Amino acid sequence: MSEEVNTEDVLRILVATDNHLGYAEKNAVRGDDSFVTFEEILQLAVQEDVDFILLGGDLFHDAVPSQNTLHNCMKLLRRYTFGDKPISIEMLSDQSVNFHNATNETVNYEDPNLNIAIPVFSIHGNHDDPSGFGQLSSLDLLSTTGLINYFGRWTDLTKVTISPLLLRKGETQLALYGLSHIHDARLRRLFEDFKVNIACPGPEEGEWFHLMVLHQNHADRGPKSNIPEELLPEFLHLVIWGHEHDCHINPNFNATRNFYVSQPGSSVATSLAEGEALKKYVGLLEIHKTRFQMKPLPLQTVRPFVFDSVDLSQMTDELKLDEGDVQNKVMAMATQRVQNMITKAKEQFTGHPKQPQLPLIRLRILFSNEEQMFNAIRFGQSYNEQVANPADMVHFKKVVKRAKGEHSDYDNEALRSALDNIQVDVGSEMKIENFIERYFQEIPAKRRLKILSPQILAEMCNRIVEKGDVTAADGIMKYLFAQPFTLNRFCT
Repeated sequence: MSEEVNTEDVLRILVATDNHLGYAEKNAVRGDDSFVTFEEILQLAVQEDVDFILLGGDLFHDAVPSQNTLHNCMKLLRRYTFGDKPISIEMLSDQSVNFHNATNETVNYEDPNLNIAIPVFSIHGNHDDPSGFGQLSSLDLLSTTGLINYFGRWTDLTKVTISPLLLRKGETQLALYGLSHIHDARLRRLFEDFKVNIACPGPEEGEWFHLMVLHQNHADRGPKSNIPEELLPEFLHLVIWGHEHDCHINPNFNATRNFYVSQPGSSVATSLAEGEALKKYVGLLEIHKTRFQMKPLPLQTVRPFVFDSVDLSQMTDELKLDEGDVQNKVMAMATQRVQNMITKAKEQFTGHPKQPQLPLIRLRILFSNEEQMFNAIRFGQSYNEQVANPADMVHFKKVVKRAKGEHSDYDNEALRSALDNIQVDVGSEMKIENFIERYFQEIPAKRRLKILSPQILAEMCNRIVEKGDVTAADGIMKYLFAQPFTLNRFCT
């Protein structure tokens, strides 16, 4: 913020998502990674003298975290967020609505029995969502003990009402909208059916900065498997997007909706995917009236991770894979690659005394002939003292290439792929129209429908399966043939 701004009017918020406390906690090498970095995040909050911490879901890796994980989390929160520091933010909204499941239905720093220095506000993610008897989340336990302020929890999945937390610091007023994780297909239908109601303060209440935090699929992974940014209201200024582990902390402007989106990513690698290898940050968000800036804070205790991918089809001549002992040639190439990756991982050392020294290494090998494969587990055993994940350091991925005109049982493959990839709501039936849409994306173009489009077939199946209308096909076809312009529009 510029120098002329009064610091007493500037909200300072530490933003983090997807901490996944307890991930691989029984692993002798990686068991403490999530806790070490979470402690660093809390230390940054103290060093930066923030007004509060905002977490975007998946604080825990498991819906029912172990006693060890809960103990470590509670110990760290008490150590760094309790104290005598005065709280400079004022809560203006109806707290019984914002914290309906809290013990006193109030923000924790207003509890006379607690001494809070840095409030923590959190929504839940898909890993720590309510479950089991009583439908309680692990965040409910932390809320009951006064360690966090759990907000954005839904109570009715037939419609969703989001009531913002209204906060004020000096002349800056913040409307904070929380949307805890809901299955993407279900939430998308709720948006499309106009069953998501987002309340916001009126202009008569002054000037507000509108900040939303949610935990949903951001990347498009198939039909209705993510939440497009365009579904969110355009009155927002900034969206904090949890769930995705790729770190893109610098806000990206959405010109269609006229707001910014920041994706902090995870603070610990829970998979050996390429996106997890990006440098990890948390954000220092400063807000003054309706202006903001996001300062990336690099995490110094993250375990080094190097990802590489090699396609053997492009190395046939270089490695002479069409002759001799192919397996040993591929293994020799992998050995050289892994050594280079271990050397490259040293560039990620920060000098922090708590940063793990053994790196994560993932070499993905794309192959087409099984003769090119070797035993990856046995290969990794020679790196037990050099990497943190020797058993799954090398990953073979087969690339299937079919000759033109070659017969394949693609219908069955497409059906299996559609069933594997489609997301099904927990507690509700699979939507047949989503399955059909996915199926026709999987099969090759030459085998797709020639007369009817997938949309018409999906509507027929929806009426037959969902509504029990056995005459649906006959009725729809008669209607379409009676209206040729409509038929031309929907047929392919």
